[in-house]
Amino acid sequence: MADQNEASRATTARVVWETADKYLRNVVDEEDYGDYILPFTVLRRLECMLAETKDEVAEFVSSLGSLPQHLVDIAVKARFGMGFYNVSPLDLATIASVDDNVDKSLKSYIDGFSNNIADIWVSFDFNRRAKVLAEANRLLAVVKHFSTLDLSPGNLSNTGMGDVFEDVMYRAFNKKGKAAGNFYTPRDAIRLMVDVLISNDDDTIASDHAARSVYDPTAGSGGMLLIAQEALKRTNEKVDVTLYGQELMASAFALGKADLLIQGGRPDAIRKGNTLVEDLYDGQTFDYVLSNPPFGMDWSADEKAVRDQAAEPGSRFSHGLPVTADGQMLFLAHCASKLTPATKNGQGGRAAVVSNASPLFNSDKGPNAIRQWLFDEDLVDAIIALPNEMFFGTGIATFVWILDTNKPPERERKIQLIDGSGQSVPMRKGMGFKRREMDAAHREIVLDAYKAFEYADPAISRVLTPDDFKFRDIPVYKQARFATRFSDDIIEALRSRRDFAEGHADVLRSLDGTNWNDLPKSFPEAAKAAGLKAPLGLVDAVMKLMAVADDAAPPAVDRKGKPVLAAGWKVTERVPLSHDISEHMAREVLPFAPSAHWDTGKAKYGTEIPFTWIFYAPEEPRLLSDIDEDVQALMAQLSDMFLAVSDE
Repeated sequence: MADQNEASRATTARVVWETADKYLRNVVDEEDYGDYILPFTVLRRLECMLAETKDEVAEFVSSLGSLPQHLVDIAVKARFGMGFYNVSPLDLATIASVDDNVDKSLKSYIDGFSNNIADIWVSFDFNRRAKVLAEANRLLAVVKHFSTLDLSPGNLSNTGMGDVFEDVMYRAFNKKGKAAGNFYTPRDAIRLMVDVLISNDDDTIASDHAARSVYDPTAGSGGMLLIAQEALKRTNEKVDVTLYGQELMASAFALGKADLLIQGGRPDAIRKGNTLVEDLYDGQTFDYVLSNPPFGMDWSADEKAVRDQAAEPGSRFSHGLPVTADGQMLFLAHCASKLTPATKNGQGGRAAVVSNASPLFNSDKGPNAIRQWLFDEDLVDAIIALPNEMFFGTGIATFVWILDTNKPPERERKIQLIDGSGQSVPMRKGMGFKRREMDAAHREIVLDAYKAFEYADPAISRVLTPDDFKFRDIPVYKQARFATRFSDDIIEALRSRRDFAEGHADVLRSLDGTNWNDLPKSFPEAAKAAGLKAPLGLVDAVMKLMAVADDAAPPAVDRKGKPVLAAGWKVTERVPLSHDISEHMAREVLPFAPSAHWDTGKAKYGTEIPFTWIFYAPEEPRLLSDIDEDVQALMAQLSDMFLAVSDE
């Protein structure tokens, strides 16, 4: 039966998409097929969902008279259990039966839908697209095509319709290529995020009254919300899952709201708006938060609104602001702020947020401060490296941050890094930048590593503390080495001093080649023997002028015994906060620079997560004997080739 249902859904999706080849070719650009097919798919599904009660609902709404719209919506919901409705006497079949004024009839039909879903048609730009088809004399054919499709709940369950809609979206985005990455997150990535996110949900989810809230501030086409709901329902089909989302891009908003609606969701599950400028769920927190915010998004257009919010202590952006060229960490901070706080009897909130590598180590003041806040609040549970070429819009390295406001005791003050970059298989056919996917087996490997925690394979999992990611940048100086050298130029330089006498010239000449470090003692003694004085100021001047760099000389110290640092030589050593400075320098610096010195008073503090370095495993160099064998074999091949050429 499952195979039959799958075949039926695949057939339905194919028939829906046939609209493109039959009616859209040479009318709209191929990459825009989905912009026409998806709205009509939504329209037909909603029509089928309302068909049984439509006439009764229309009569009921008419009987309510001039009641305010929101009260009409409440009354219809209470009477019929429907979150939306249509009061137009028209439907697609009726419109298809008449050749005249198809576009006007279709507009009238669309206007008959309840106000709470009117923004779907506006965001789809439905009327304009219908006009394009009408002017090409194709609108009637498209309306007829969709009027014959059985997308009723009796024929296709909510899940089945969701699969059809996803298939059609996939086909549409495949035409757009990498542009799909703006608002469509691959299902394999979402499933991994959701699996990890709900893996430690407590026993309360199994109860008959279990309830969970799921939120996505960059909802796109709604895939994250729907897959999270599906996963929670598999855990307990009775769990009450409430979905919340916000999306800025009009086309993505329309897709997301429509997809949730055709699968039985609330009309207001996704709200349209700029999350950075205005949090449309201000004051609310959630059990689960998922987000795939745009990489490298310039937020300078929103800067005033963001900075005004950041100025309010304790607000979502008050912990630090990244540079305006990349707003990823604004979304990361926002997601953290939307998590249900830990309570004595509650599980708290968990988030899964996608990012590129920049938020791991960006050293600007703002990102450092945001990471510091996440570490101090112990919100970072795990960070997972995904395979390259996983997303439609980019082929670069991507990561998933797992945040948690109520870690289990064994995970407190610890952060797990999981390298899932090798857990994928090549796709049969790529889409945009996406060339690889994580199948169920590879996702299971990552999930098992997460669950195993400190017992996971260290090749793909490491458990560290927040202090391991906090560092001190300490200036390291090289200690100078000086030989003592005399020259007439030194005498000329000293003649301007009051404490210098001509007799000092012979004294200094006698010290040529002696140990430079001994000058504070040897020079005064030699001067005294010659009946001359050697005040401290003169000693310092002599030491400076007679110093010549010499790597063979002992490390230089001044007359007070303090190291003399080499001019123009300074490096910075990054020392994790969890490391003892002296032990670190003895291990990492002194073996290579024995005379190095450092100044902890000038240390600069920061944070970074050097993911690649932590999992770096140097390859064993090949044995020389193996290399020799390869060379000999190659030389033999070349010799045979030369002989063959000579014989010709």
